[in-house]
Amino acid sequence: MTRIAVILGSTRPGRNGAAVAEWVYDNAAARNDAEYELVDVEDLGLPLLDEQVPPSMGHYSRPHTQAWAERVASFDGFVFVTAEYNHSIPGALKNAIDFLYAEWNNKAAGFVAYGSAGGTRAVEHLRLVMAEVQVATVRGQVALSLFHDFVDMSRFEPGPRRAQELAVVLDQVVAWSKALAPLRRVSAG
Repeated sequence: MTRIAVILGSTRPGRNGAAVAEWVYDNAAARNDAEYELVDVEDLGLPLLDEQVPPSMGHYSRPHTQAWAERVASFDGFVFVTAEYNHSIPGALKNAIDFLYAEWNNKAAGFVAYGSAGGTRAVEHLRLVMAEVQVATVRGQVALSLFHDFVDMSRFEPGPRRAQELAVVLDQVVAWSKALAPLRRVSAG
């Protein structure tokens, strides 16, 4: 079965992302088109990138990198839940992505972002990062507003159309993940 990771990218204390990621995961897990797993970057315990060899060489020397590589390799696609910090993604998320290369290749990704401008600028940056690690990004995305989808900018209460937007993202990520499967098989062979 197709495996999709819902990756929570913020590690900030008191982060809004935990509630958003749980909402994404709960909606996804209620479907029967793929197996979904919630992955929290905070739980990975990754230091700042500490591998001496570039990830594209595929020689991971650190146990934490090897464990992260094995986990990412087990997925066919991703839904990134990201905050927008200073017009971009959280540093912890970028760091987690930067540790690996081949494990990301030929997979699909969608985005659920939040911030004062719906996290759209973070997603723009994340799309560029994904392109570099050969991840195909889907068009659909969920842009959650701190002003309209959160009470007092802290308690997540998504508007009624948000579940429909998320369904589009999940549909696209699953479809693209399945469509890219032959490329992953060729790369593995």
